[in-house]
Amino acid sequence: MIQREEHNGPRRYYIEKDTIRIEGTGSSKRFPRESFEAVAALILEAIKSSSEAEVPSPEEVEAFLDALSIYDLEAQTTDRTDLSIACWHPDAPLMGFTIYSRLGTMKPLLDGGRAANLKLELTGNQFPNPTVHKINGLESANEVADRMLLIESLGGTLKYVDVADKVFRCNLQMIDLHFPRLLAESLRMMHLDGITRVCELTDAMKQINPLKIKDELIGKHGYYEYKMKQFLSALALGMRPARIYTGQDSAIEGMLIVGGSGEILSYHKSDRTVFDEFLYRHTRFEKGDTEKDKYGVLERENGVYYFKLNAKVGLVKR
Repeated sequence: MIQREEHNGPRRYYIEKDTIRIEGTGSSKRFPRESFEAVAALILEAIKSSSEAEVPSPEEVEAFLDALSIYDLEAQTTDRTDLSIACWHPDAPLMGFTIYSRLGTMKPLLDGGRAANLKLELTGNQFPNPTVHKINGLESANEVADRMLLIESLGGTLKYVDVADKVFRCNLQMIDLHFPRLLAESLRMMHLDGITRVCELTDAMKQINPLKIKDELIGKHGYYEYKMKQFLSALALGMRPARIYTGQDSAIEGMLIVGGSGEILSYHKSDRTVFDEFLYRHTRFEKGDTEKDKYGVLERENGVYYFKLNAKVGLVKR
């Protein structure tokens, strides 16, 4: 199917076995495919037989275009496209989809794990071993946040320095060289303020501006939203923490979402705006197991204490 902007709006040309079906505003017509082939041959011959920049159109061509109500050969669009094409047939290439079901526990987009840890360095007051043990031994319903607050109350400061795994660091830097810092600040706020939705955390990042970029880049260009959407799209299409990411999508091309009542929604990367917006509005940061993923405690490396936060991203339940 080919879609073109004509004088009276978008028009679709469905290429069928023997005919071309034309669907436009309030009209539907069919023409033999061989007629298009014959007219295309006339146009080609006219171009080849002339060395001028402007080539007179053969009378047969003009009559055919009038019958089709095509009055502009040059596309009148604002997005620089000449036409749009959709292809489908029984032998079309297979498209890989991954399934997420809200009927049960959904698998995450980013499964956390030790490779997905980000390191915050302890600066300010240097704590003796008993104080470190006290901090790490604190247990509560929100123990990661409470340990961070205890560190601050004792005069310590946690400052982002690095990604724990070098492969994940490079993967994040493929999104943006400064994206690891943005991710770390989002995780910090998720724990301290209880905000989990990605879109809401991104709105908060716009306010505190952890990367110290210009207001014009934030407001007019939507920098923070754009970078977060790039990150989510990369996750949905195959990026993993411990596997080298080159910017190329995996075999996954889309998602099938099973809703709570059993309805199925499909999102495909071919409609990138819809796909990215769905991910941005319907994902959240999640808390993994602190012992299993080895984060949320002060650990000493080469004489320096670090506090790790874990990145885990999943779809919201509703």
